[in-house]
Amino acid sequence: MLLYQDPRAPNPRRVRMFMAEKDLGGRGVSVELIEVSINEQANRAPAHLARHPLGLLPVLELPDGRVLRESMAICRYLEELYPEPPLFGTDAWDRAQVEMWNRHAELELLFPVAQVFRNTHAFWQGRIKQAPEFGEIMREVVAERMDWLDHELGHRRFVAGDAFTVADITAVCALDFGKISNLRIAEDRHRNLARWYGEVKARPSYKA
Repeated sequence: MLLYQDPRAPNPRRVRMFMAEKDLGGRGVSVELIEVSINEQANRAPAHLARHPLGLLPVLELPDGRVLRESMAICRYLEELYPEPPLFGTDAWDRAQVEMWNRHAELELLFPVAQVFRNTHAFWQGRIKQAPEFGEIMREVVAERMDWLDHELGHRRFVAGDAFTVADITAVCALDFGKISNLRIAEDRHRNLARWYGEVKARPSYKA
């Protein structure tokens, strides 16, 4: 399999972390990482647009030439092929909890973090139409969501429960992506979030 990705972007990282948790290399599964640099606009080149007309990443290409777009679609596909360890839950209720919390992590953390970056960071100047005021509103939203997630993590070990899941992957990728926009965990204020972050950071998959 081929994974077209940018090593600096959060969505490809979600897939890389997911694959690392599945230990695909240890199973003898070959996934070649092919860099498509957003900075160099390689994601807008005809070769990549043929794989994804929107120019987004990541894209997983199967040996038979079929492609999968969107990070969670790729992760769900890999979960079906390699169900252990389970990262999307183990029964109907558990899977629903993971789905709920992964959506929370996407919509309440990753989306506003991305909007701060897109609308306030110099990287995007001249590349897209920015709305700095909206970006600052999203900065306030991220701060509120960190408070909320800190409270939630006072009741359980991981985002969706007692087991590490894809929801933790999404959340940590969102929070790390926020650092480029100076969005950071305040360890004196977010003690539960900092505890969780330290535990996730210690996992081998964090470096994927």
